Amino acid sequence: MELRQLGNSSVKVTPLAFGAWAVGGWMWGGAEENESINAIRASYEHGMTTIDTAPVYGFGRSEELVAKAMQGVARDRYQILTKYGMNWENEKGEYFFDSVDTNGKPFKMYKWAAKEKVRKECEDSLRRLKTDYIDLYQIHWPDATTPIAETMGEVDKLIKEGKVRAAGVCNYSVEQVEEALKAVKLVSNQVPYSMVNRGIEKDIIPQAQKRDMVILPYSPLQRGLLTGKITRDYKFNEGDNRPTTKFYKPENLDRINAMLGKLKPIAEKHNATLSQLVINWTANRPAMGCVLVGARNEKQVKENVASLSFTLSKEELDTITAAADALVLVD
Repeated sequence: MELRQLGNSSVKVTPLAFGAWAVGGWMWGGAEENESINAIRASYEHGMTTIDTAPVYGFGRSEELVAKAMQGVARDRYQILTKYGMNWENEKGEYFFDSVDTNGKPFKMYKWAAKEKVRKECEDSLRRLKTDYIDLYQIHWPDATTPIAETMGEVDKLIKEGKVRAAGVCNYSVEQVEEALKAVKLVSNQVPYSMVNRGIEKDIIPQAQKRDMVILPYSPLQRGLLTGKITRDYKFNEGDNRPTTKFYKPENLDRINAMLGKLKPIAEKHNATLSQLVINWTANRPAMGCVLVGARNEKQVKENVASLSFTLSKEELDTITAAADALVLVD
């Protein structure tokens, strides 16, 4: 895959990144270790050399699996994007939510990015990832209890020490990005973005273009919705909260699937699935850095990589965008 530069940094990433949340196991059900390792390694072998992970993905497990998968591969041949700022060990920071860990034990999650936490998390991630540096270090969620200048000032120190190559943020508003830029050079903002969830086009994408940043979009398939496989009679597992969201309302499902039906001939022309067509379109949107795509096994990795095995013409891209523009969802 052709590498894309993150802002004006020296970090280059592939247009698709292996999203390593699911392999961590937490909130996704158990993940078999060998299968997860094989999936990560397969992404590298198929040209998707960028891996996005985080300490909270399995409470360190995801980062450890990345290290195992990439053992023996020269460090400069792949890119690690990881995060900081989540706290499940004590009650410091901004309360986020209640959950249960991989063993079923309840706990409270906090957003905490004080300077001492940022530094400790960096050292812990370097140890788990068995590396000397992190290519892109991102705050996972904004923390209202810590001044942004304090958080970003510490990240800037880590960059100067050579432990981090570039700084990014996740789920930051336009105002928060502007505040962060006063303390550190940012190259990316990782935010949710999909064909049916395009609110960032109004302000966050224009800001990224103005500030020489890129967008790292996650949930490009809107949690499976844009695969075209979810209809009104789809059976969700117990505890799955997707049916409670706006996008999964029956009337919205009908409208989205009708839109996907219009796009199917384009996918078929390229011998691609709807999922692959949607990912390809997303990768070609303005200001996109790398699209995060999850996979739990090698088969899913191959399907994701194939999303960029064909080229959509400008006319086809415009047709897809027009269909998405015409979609009107009910609240």
